[in-house]
Amino acid sequence: MAKSENKTKPEPVDPAAMIAAVEHPQRRADAEVLLPFFTRITGWPAQMWGPSIIGFGRYHYKYDSGREGDFLIAGFSPRKSYISVYILPGYRDLSEPLTRLGKVKHGKSCLNINKLADIDMDVLEEMVRDGVAYMTANYTTAAR
Repeated sequence: MAKSENKTKPEPVDPAAMIAAVEHPQRRADAEVLLPFFTRITGWPAQMWGPSIIGFGRYHYKYDSGREGDFLIAGFSPRKSYISVYILPGYRDLSEPLTRLGKVKHGKSCLNINKLADIDMDVLEEMVRDGVAYMTANYTTAAR
């Protein structure tokens, strides 16, 4: 089987510059809050992953199929309609904090938030810390 490369890779773009270019004023303002929030919680510098995801840390994965690569441990993306917050490895044990978080939609490893005022930032911090702790305990990780 031919190995395909991960399409979302680190990019040499300044995350603050990307945030400054976000057109939607609420998404830009929320991203300006999330940048130092994630930096403080993870202790890692921000790194662009692809054109729109601001990631923190990196982990190496390898599937049984042989596919392997690197991906961010936590991060966010100011999208047009919402902010996506990425917490890996997903919400395996986080159903209880999700009930306390506030108004969000979520997928396997992302939260879609209309605006930060809709959520409890202390609960988000708890969830991010949990994800980072899990990833650093179970995967080979690095700051960049």
